[in-house]
Amino acid sequence: MQQTKHFKATQKSQRRFKWISALALAALALTTSLAMAQAPVDASLPGAGIKVQALQSSIAEETFQTMLVDRALEKLGYEVLPIKEVEYPTAHIAIANGDATFMAVHWDPMHKDFYNNAGGDAKLSRTGQYAGPAAQGYLIDKATSEKYNITNIDQLRDPNLAKLFDHDGDGKADLTGCNPGWGCEALIEHHMDAYKLRDTVKHVQGSYAALIADTLGRYKRGEPILYYTWTPYWVSGVLVPGRDVVWLKVPFSANPDNVNTRLDDGSDYGFAVNTARIVANKAWVEKNPAAAKLFEVMQLPVADINAQNERMRTGENTQQDIARHTDGWIKFHQQTFDGWIAQALAAAKK
Repeated sequence: MQQTKHFKATQKSQRRFKWISALALAALALTTSLAMAQAPVDASLPGAGIKVQALQSSIAEETFQTMLVDRALEKLGYEVLPIKEVEYPTAHIAIANGDATFMAVHWDPMHKDFYNNAGGDAKLSRTGQYAGPAAQGYLIDKATSEKYNITNIDQLRDPNLAKLFDHDGDGKADLTGCNPGWGCEALIEHHMDAYKLRDTVKHVQGSYAALIADTLGRYKRGEPILYYTWTPYWVSGVLVPGRDVVWLKVPFSANPDNVNTRLDDGSDYGFAVNTARIVANKAWVEKNPAAAKLFEVMQLPVADINAQNERMRTGENTQQDIARHTDGWIKFHQQTFDGWIAQALAAAKK
């Protein structure tokens, strides 16, 4: 299946990253950063004496992008508190109420309802394009796709094709789906009705990390697989679209908000391409122009996130490992990082 440029980003992660493999340099950077954390903060910096609380979901792979924002805030003098894990709906409400400062993993438009339900633009700020474009959708293994000519999820209304992906013996295709409470859960459930898949497909939910591990195990055993995933995430670096798996198209755009999910080349995978934005407490941002500018200008390539996430999957998944990866990225992109800080400092002087 021909893929659009949005769906090729994950394949670049295997080629691009000298920074993430140069761990000796990163280890030195970590030692330096720990020493800096113990040093007195320059009182002339805009963040001096101001505490910052970052939130992220329980997805450990979000720590890298969150920690990178924390590192930049530390450079501006802010006192960064340990990252707290809170699921997305609660995180948006906590930030809106001033119980936390920011979250670096607000996916627009997927988290739109969480944003609006927490008070929207009146209480929250979201600017810039921190990471993206990010693809998401349904995939099956390439071998099954080619053998049975399956290219569209609508074909799984056929009970005989659906049974190919049945792993628990109930006659329905098992779709590895989203955790309850995630934004993607609601859209998958909407698709199940819109595409009339209820009779032949089951949305399997639970811990996504555990479910996708089982899915990968089935693939390695040569069994057909059907799953939902998103980028950036390590899955598409292991099950590479176009090589190991293929994206399934949908028969038409079916979005509760009437968002057109069709891409420029005419393909439609059922989900709008998302952009990660840094969402923060609006009142806090208005009092902290340096942080506001930082949130606006920071940009992290999706492929860089994929590469770091793959390191985590292969065992480098402690907080110290992630800190090392973060400091390694900064060292390798020092000019870019320093540029963010310079723009933020300039904003504080206006």
